[in-house]
Amino acid sequence: MLPAIILFAATYVLMLVFGKYRPYIALASGVIFIATGMLPLNQIWASIDLNVILMIAGTMGLVSLFVDSKMPALLADLIMERVSNVKWAAVSLALFAGIISAFVDNVATVLMIAPIALEICKKLKTNPVPFIIAIAVSSNLQGAATLVGDTTAIMLGSALDMSFLDFFWYKGRPSMFFAVELGAVLSTVILAYLFRKEKAPIPKGAPRTKVTDLVPTYLLLGVLALLIGASFIPNKPDETNGLICCALLLIGLVYTYFKKRDFSAVLAPLKEIDFTTIGILVGLFLMIGGITAEGVIDAAANLLADAGGNNIFLLYTIVVWASVLISAFIDNIPYVATMIPVIAGIASALNIDATPLYFGLLSGATLGGNCTPIGASANITGIGILRKEGYEVKNSDFFKIGIPFTLAAIVPAYIYIWAFYGI
Repeated sequence: MLPAIILFAATYVLMLVFGKYRPYIALASGVIFIATGMLPLNQIWASIDLNVILMIAGTMGLVSLFVDSKMPALLADLIMERVSNVKWAAVSLALFAGIISAFVDNVATVLMIAPIALEICKKLKTNPVPFIIAIAVSSNLQGAATLVGDTTAIMLGSALDMSFLDFFWYKGRPSMFFAVELGAVLSTVILAYLFRKEKAPIPKGAPRTKVTDLVPTYLLLGVLALLIGASFIPNKPDETNGLICCALLLIGLVYTYFKKRDFSAVLAPLKEIDFTTIGILVGLFLMIGGITAEGVIDAAANLLADAGGNNIFLLYTIVVWASVLISAFIDNIPYVATMIPVIAGIASALNIDATPLYFGLLSGATLGGNCTPIGASANITGIGILRKEGYEVKNSDFFKIGIPFTLAAIVPAYIYIWAFYGI
């Protein structure tokens, strides 16, 4: 177990220090986990989240068609007409991303909203890096708001047999949705403060961009509708969301070919798929599979349980803040999957209502990824988009938004959950 921990920690340090080489570092570490046997050969495929990979590939291709249609430019014009300055443009986009992310996967949300942000920044000649970071962290926040917002929410809902409405009202009390939105209010104030210097006024009166083709927009709206609809289907294949995105991309490519009668027009969207981002994610999936196989996550879960003892409030506090810390560095899905039965065992042994522990686990694990640029797939995707536009994101760029945003979101939720379910 110790070699796995050392390799995992060293990889993350290297990825944070050498940002330009993250794909190579992550993939090299994944290969080492496999070569040393820490990740058994029969667990390699199961470690890779194919659903996320397919979603990124499919949605990136669709977004390329979406951008070519000029629709993001028109949406940027509409937003600019309704806000007074750059600060409120950034805050509005982050809020918009959060709303969508409450019902759609975080990665897909970032891929859909980022082109609009980039168009606004081009028109205003301002740096898009903080815009995209704000969109990514806001998307991560809202994943815990509803049953369908994130895989971890789905897992918890399944374990507790929760319905969609239970995320709004559970056991006669306001539920997770309001905990998340309370954090969203404070984190919005933090975003407004962080963007306080962006006071440049937005020019008015410019002619609106004309959209050249509405079909890509319909396809993206189709993705949105199908992802929401699929979230209500029980026992669906793990790759359902990814297959939806790829299927609609295929429809878009066929449509493009028959419209332009040019095979190069079909290849162009495929070239926009960011294989650098996919490489980072594959490497991270292999690393996490390795430490999971070595029992590191199980050991961490048991350590948290032992640290709380019989003090329920102390146990709740440890679960929340340890989940934030752990999820800043590892995928929250295997962590939450491991912690759910651990919490169930603790509740049974102590004969207590485990609701605050479960909700604390979900809020901490969902928000922890916002602490680092490689803590969540949405963050990695956003940074990949910026890299393709020629912008390298420094760790400091991410930390100065991600860390205060996380604290602003988690502290109200931490207090709220204990006030309604712990006391």
